[in-house]
Amino acid sequence: MNTAEQLCVSLLSKCKTLKTVKQVHAFACKTGLDAHPLVSGKLLLHCAVTISGALEYARRLLLHFRNPDAFMYNTLIRGFAESDTPDNAFDVFVEMRRKLIDPLDSFSFAFILKAAANCRSLRDGMQLHCQALIHGLDTHLFVGTTIISMYAECGIVSFARKVFEEMSDPNVVAWNAILTACFRCGDVEGAERMFDRMPLRNLTSWNVLLAGYVKADELELAKKAFLRMPMKDDVSWSTMIVGYAQSGCFDEAFGFFRELQREGIRPNEASLTGVLSACAQAGAFEFGKILHGLVEKAGFLWMISVNNALLDTYSKSGNVDMAQLVFKRMPEKKSIISWTSMIAGLAMHGYGKEATQVFHNMEASGIRPDGITFISVLYACSHAGLIDEGCEYFSKMRYLYGIEPAIEHYGCMVDLYGRAGKLQKAYDFVSQLPMSPNAVVWRTLLGACSIHGNVELAEQVKEVLSKLEPENSSDHVLLSNIYAVAGKWNDVAAVRRSMADQRLKKTPGWSVIEVDKVIYSFTAGEKSNKIIEEAYEKLREIMLKIRVDGGYVPEVGSVLHDIEEEDKEDSVFRHSEKLAVAFGLARLGVGMNIRIVKNLRVCRDCHTVMKLISKVYRLEIVVRDRSRFHSFKDGSCSCKDYW
Repeated sequence: MNTAEQLCVSLLSKCKTLKTVKQVHAFACKTGLDAHPLVSGKLLLHCAVTISGALEYARRLLLHFRNPDAFMYNTLIRGFAESDTPDNAFDVFVEMRRKLIDPLDSFSFAFILKAAANCRSLRDGMQLHCQALIHGLDTHLFVGTTIISMYAECGIVSFARKVFEEMSDPNVVAWNAILTACFRCGDVEGAERMFDRMPLRNLTSWNVLLAGYVKADELELAKKAFLRMPMKDDVSWSTMIVGYAQSGCFDEAFGFFRELQREGIRPNEASLTGVLSACAQAGAFEFGKILHGLVEKAGFLWMISVNNALLDTYSKSGNVDMAQLVFKRMPEKKSIISWTSMIAGLAMHGYGKEATQVFHNMEASGIRPDGITFISVLYACSHAGLIDEGCEYFSKMRYLYGIEPAIEHYGCMVDLYGRAGKLQKAYDFVSQLPMSPNAVVWRTLLGACSIHGNVELAEQVKEVLSKLEPENSSDHVLLSNIYAVAGKWNDVAAVRRSMADQRLKKTPGWSVIEVDKVIYSFTAGEKSNKIIEEAYEKLREIMLKIRVDGGYVPEVGSVLHDIEEEDKEDSVFRHSEKLAVAFGLARLGVGMNIRIVKNLRVCRDCHTVMKLISKVYRLEIVVRDRSRFHSFKDGSCSCKDYW
C-alpha cells in the first residue's frame, strides 16, 4: 500500500460524519484511489457500518463500483441487517446471488440471517436455513449460531434447540445462543437445563442467565445466580440494578448500586440510567442529587442518555427547576427524548405555558416532534386548562406533521375537555372516534364525571366500561364516589354489593417518602409497627393543630353514609399521604421541604389538609400523585385546585 492509499485509509478512520466521508471520497476520486480495492472496501465499510445515517450513500457506492466482490456485498448486507430497515438487506442479498459466480460464504449467511431475525421473518429465515444446508454451511459454528438466534427472535424455540442439538461440537458462543433463545421464548426451565448442561461457562453465560431471569421477572432467582457468579462485570451489576428498578423494587436497586460502588467498580451508562430511573419512580430527590454529583465527577455529562435520566429524575422527584438546569446544560445537540422529557416534566407540574414554549423552541431547533412529543404537549394543555391551544396542537400534529393520532392522543383530548368541565363535548368526541375507544379513554371520561359530579353521564360511561373491563375495581370505586357525593347512598350500596359479589377489591393507596436517603412506604390500613406508630402519633398532633389554627373541617362527602361521623373522619384520617407527611414532619422537622409519591389520585380532603399544613407549619409539600404534581405552599397549591 503506497503513501496516498495509506493517507486515504487514515483519513477515513477519522471520519465521524457523512459530510467528512464525502470529502475523503472526493479526494479518492480526484486521485484515482476510488478504484483501489482496499480504499473502496474501507469507504463502503465506513458508510455501511461505522457512521450513522450513511446507508443510502453506501448503497449508491456499491452501484458505482464496477466489479464489487463478496466482501462489499456482505458489508452492505451487514449494514442493513443492523439498521432500522433490515428488510433492505434481502434486496442486496438477491442482487449478490444474481451477479456473483463465487459460492456464498459463511459471512453472507450470518449477516442475512441476522436481517431475517431482526425482521422477525420466519418464512425468510427458514428459506435461508435451507440455502445454508444446500451450501453445506449449516454446520459452520458461526452460521449455526446465527440460525439459533434467528429462530429465537421468531419465537420458535423448538427449531432453535434442534439446530443446536445437531451441532457436532458447539462452543461457548453457541451454548450462550441457545440459552438466550430459551429465555427469549419464555422457556425459563429449558434455559436452566441448558445452563446446567454447559461444559464451560464464561462471564457472558452468567450475564445471559441474569438477564433472562430479570426479563422473566424472576428477581429472586436472578439474585441467587448473581451471588453464585464466580466473577462479575459492569454488565452484571447494571442488569440487577435495572431489573429491580423496572420492577419497582427501589430500595434493592439502590442497594445494588451502593454495593457496586463499595466494590470499586466504575458505573456504566446502563447502571447509572437504571438507578436514576429508580430515583425517578420513587421520587428520591436526595439520592438523585448524590448521583448527579457522581455523574459530574465520573465525566458522564457528555452522555445524552444519562442527562435524560437526570432530567427525568428531577422532574419526577418534584424539582422542575433542577430539571430545567440539567436541560440547559446538556450538550448542544439534544435528542428528541430530551425535548420531550422536558415538556413532560413541565406538564406534570402544571406549567402548561412553559411546556408549550419548550415545544416551540424544539421546533425552532430543527427537531421534528413525534407522536410521544404530542402526547406530552397535549397532556400539558390538559392539566393547565389550555383548551384552544390543545385543539391547535392536535390539528397541527395531523395536518402539519402528518402524524395520525393514536388512541393515546384521542385520550388526551378527552381529558382536555373533561377536566375543563366540557363533559358533553368530551362524550361526543369519544363517540365519533375513527377507532373503537378503549377502556382507558372511557375511564378518563368517567374520572371527569367524578370531578364535576355528573351522575347521569357517569352511569352511561360505566355501562360501557362494564362490558370492556368488568373486573376493573377502580371503575366501581369511581362510580361509588360519584354517587356518594351526590347523596345517592342506595346506589353506593348497590355498587359495593356488586364489588363484593364479583370479589373485586379496591386498589390500596400507598405513598412513599425519602428521609435521610432511605425510602419509607405507607399503605392505607397496613399492620402497625414502630414506623406506623410514629407517623400516627405525629399525625394526631398535626390534625389537632390545623383544626385549631387553620379551621380544618374534614371533607367526608364520599365516605359511606351508614357509619358514624367520627368513623368517617377516621376513614380519611388514615390515608397514606397524610401518614407520609406526618412521618416526614416527625423526622425532618419544621422548615424542611417534604416530597411524597402516591400511586392514586390525591383526594379532596388530603388536598385540603396539605394546603393547611403548608400554611400552619410554614413549609413546602410536594406530592406526585397518579396524574401530576401538587406543590403546596402558604396554604395554596400549584394546581390552583384544577386537577
